[in-house]
Parts: sequence; C-alpha cells; structure tokens
Amino acid sequence: MRLSENFYLSEFTKSATATRLGIENEPDISHVFSIQILVSKLLQPIRNKIGAIRITSGYRNPELSIAIGSSKSSQHCKGQAVDMQYHIDGTMQNKTLFDAIIEHGDFDQLIEEFNFSWIHVSYNNKRNRKQVLKAIKENNKTKYIDITNNYLSL
Repeated sequence: MRLSENFYLSEFTKSATATRLGIENEPDISHVFSIQILVSKLLQPIRNKIGAIRITSGYRNPELSIAIGSSKSSQHCKGQAVDMQYHIDGTMQNKTLFDAIIEHGDFDQLIEEFNFSWIHVSYNNKRNRKQVLKAIKENNKTKYIDITNNYLSL
C-alpha cells in the first residue's frame, strides 16, 4: 500500500525479528490511519527537504515490541512512531535528519538514540509534546535525558 509519494506501508511493518519468531506484524485500520498521518505530517515533508530516509523500525504489534525488549505501550504499537537513519553517499548523517526534524518543528517526541546511531520520532495527531530526548547507556540500562530546552523554546 502506497502511503505517499515516497513511502509504502511495507516499510513500516517489515521486521527481521517478527519473521524469525513467526510474529504477524500487521497493523489494523486505526494503526494504518496513524501511520498515514505520521507520513503526511512529518516524514514526507522531511523526505522532500533532505532526500531518502531509511525506516529501520515502524509499526510493531505488542508481541513484537515485547520480543525486542520494548514496551507494549510504545508509540510504535500505535503506528505513531518510527526509527530511521539517513545516509549521504553511503555515510550515516543522522544529525542532519535530527536537525531537519527540529527545524520542521511539528513532532511529538524526537530521540537521538545512542550518539546518533538512529533517530526515533513520533507524531500524535491529537497533541504533540515537542519533546527532545537523548538516549544513553548507563550501568547497562537505557537512560533518557530531556534535552528539549537545548533545541526548542516552547
């Protein structure tokens, strides 16, 4: 299913973990609606501005989310979040992607994951918090630091 000029639903449901574990990762109609909003309001405008974006994780049903060590209440399970990377000439440039999202300004949560290994972004059609976080490992656990004030004046 084509979601926009440059995005397809299959990019949001593809999961090697789901395939390996035999987990069906198909969104229902409400999840597809949320994914379409995420694409139209955020991802396609960013794509138009900077170029191709690689979706590394999109929709996750609760079973898949738990299997990868996340939460069944994750925005990924609602079709509202995506993890992605951005490459220029084969070199990862996730800081450029992060900055483009900040400049776009309309997002719910933006997370710089582990020194820009990937970017997590969500969009909530009801209310966007415009929260910016940084994920780090501390004592073998993931810790999120709120860095919103470093980037936005709310």
